Amino acid sequence: MKLPKYITFDCYGTLIDFQINKTTVEILGERADLVDLHRFLVVFRDVRYYECHAPYQRYSDLLRTSFKKAMDQCGLRYKNSDGDRLVAAVPTWGPFPDTKPVLDHLGQYCKLVIISNAEDDMIAHNVDNMNVAFYDVITAEQARAYKPTPPIFYYALRRLGCNKEDLLHVAQGFNYDMMPAHGLGWERVWINRNKRPGNQEDYGPYTELHDLTGLPVLLGI
Repeated sequence: MKLPKYITFDCYGTLIDFQINKTTVEILGERADLVDLHRFLVVFRDVRYYECHAPYQRYSDLLRTSFKKAMDQCGLRYKNSDGDRLVAAVPTWGPFPDTKPVLDHLGQYCKLVIISNAEDDMIAHNVDNMNVAFYDVITAEQARAYKPTPPIFYYALRRLGCNKEDLLHVAQGFNYDMMPAHGLGWERVWINRNKRPGNQEDYGPYTELHDLTGLPVLLGI
């Protein structure tokens, strides 16, 4: 694989440990015993995905809206403080152990960019937690659109002033990143930390790694 000018990364789940299920269970407290917890977490995950296709709202509002809709669907009582606690938790999440050492190395050869379904103020804390020198941090707030919709990907190209051939996109989200980037013709690496089934037949070719440590080897650096 050739060395790209830019390596674009998804943030949450790829670089930052996206602890939304753990945090959600903590917020539910005793209410978690009133539902099939696995089903609730799946509903919450799916609602968040669908909300990314709705008219744009800030990510903090998307989280609150999705949390309430999931609780309504599952017969739980939502409190405004539930959404507030979830939103407050996101900026506190830190990086995976491999994030800083691998990105520090890659940054000697390529410009590192984040493309994230986030708002600027929130992700700024997560970026600080990584202590990595990023060339740019591109958010849904700037693009006024969320992955997996194409506008945020087009916005990233315009902001960077580059073509798709100039970059490699690295992400763990198959639905949010791998699928839409395939449709746009971006070269991709899937960081499959949870060893989920992929789909090379419909969305390949892409390279699959189980963490970030294989990236320098893949790029020959």
